[in-house]
Amino acid sequence: MTSETSSTFDVTSPFDGTLIRTLPHTDEAASFAALETAHALHRDRAGWLDAAERIAILKRFASLVEAQTEALARQAALEGGKPLSDSIVELVRAVDGIEVAATEIGELHGAEVPMRLNGASAHRFAHTYREPRGVVLAISAFNHPFNLIIHQVITAIAAGCPVLVKPALTTPLSCISVVELLAEAGLPEGWCQLLLSEDAVTEKLVGDSRLSFMTFIGSARVGWYLRSKLAAGAACSLEHGGAAPVIVDATADIDAAIPLLTRGAFYHAGQVCVSVQRIYLHSAVAKEFTSRFVAAVGELVSGDPLDASTVVGPLIRKREVDRVDSWVQEAIEGGAELLCGGKRLTETVYAPTVLMDPPEASRVSREEIFGPVVALYTYDDLDDAIARANAPDTFFQASLFTSDLDTALSTSRRLNGMAVMVNDHSAFRVDWMPFGGHRLSGLGMGGIGHTIRDMTLERMVVFHSKGL
Repeated sequence: MTSETSSTFDVTSPFDGTLIRTLPHTDEAASFAALETAHALHRDRAGWLDAAERIAILKRFASLVEAQTEALARQAALEGGKPLSDSIVELVRAVDGIEVAATEIGELHGAEVPMRLNGASAHRFAHTYREPRGVVLAISAFNHPFNLIIHQVITAIAAGCPVLVKPALTTPLSCISVVELLAEAGLPEGWCQLLLSEDAVTEKLVGDSRLSFMTFIGSARVGWYLRSKLAAGAACSLEHGGAAPVIVDATADIDAAIPLLTRGAFYHAGQVCVSVQRIYLHSAVAKEFTSRFVAAVGELVSGDPLDASTVVGPLIRKREVDRVDSWVQEAIEGGAELLCGGKRLTETVYAPTVLMDPPEASRVSREEIFGPVVALYTYDDLDDAIARANAPDTFFQASLFTSDLDTALSTSRRLNGMAVMVNDHSAFRVDWMPFGGHRLSGLGMGGIGHTIRDMTLERMVVFHSKGL
């Protein structure tokens, strides 16, 4: 990770570069003061927030967010570039997520551990219970600037952990709103603290022994590096990305598949960790699917995220457009056929792009492109399609379209993915389901309930009594 030197930074619109706000970096002294405050709160058991208080805070918070959905969605669209209609959906989902977290607090319980099964366990009763693990550091990404913060911060609060939250510095405004609204909902001072720290400072925080848990959403390169810096005993979850594969077999319902895969591929300009990226088409349906898919992609409106007609907004930075275009041109030079797109529309908007049969060694076939690009491939043998779909060392979500039950049951277990969607796109998610990657795609399972439990410790008490 590299360090920046300026004491302030600009938040700009990814669509046209308009300055939105200038903010100060959180310097090293202030960052470590925040860590000490959080650590002191966790050390003081008498001051821990009990379950009823946490539930009440989250319910009030959900009401506040719901009341400001339109303004918060507009802010998220402005700083992150996701079309406004999708940003509104993000805010609605955030409210649902907060309510799920409040409900999950009631599931933080232990269980009786069997005793009196032999002589050694005679006259004993044992039970487990859950308590907050400790200080959480949440390091977030830009692509869902409100809802990612919800998943990382609300889970910590639900678990009873003080949390330090470091948003992507390209999209900090939504995070600032979350912290402010939590305070308005009654979260006591110090339990959720905002850090706008530079990379070098963040790295030092990660290695501090007062930190108990790091939740990271972002690139695999940075995430695995930060994990290596954690102090002994600290736990973490990492959510990276993949190059999500989809198999469309000869029996697939093409009418249903086209709109689902168009949405799954180009939602937020492909800047989603489980976006549809590689589609393997049985040769019996490849011609029809390709023609109809390219036509559907050609109808997508790209441009200003605040325009109600926009479906595909900008990439987060100009350099990401440069990178995406270089990957597309590499594939074309290697023999891929460009079916549509393949060009810049503005400095930060890239045309929705479909490639046919790029080389297996090309980057679009092996790595997460995180942009509005989909690659199509044909196959005749299902085993071959599965092998090609599984070739990248990523393991997040995948999907399969088929009307054959045996194919669905078999292939869904053979595709590399912690979740495999049958007759749906790879980006499907609801917030109470397990969600996470394996191998290069991440570590640990997300989903609100799963994350809350990860942020707690299960402890045990054993009673020894002659009365038992």
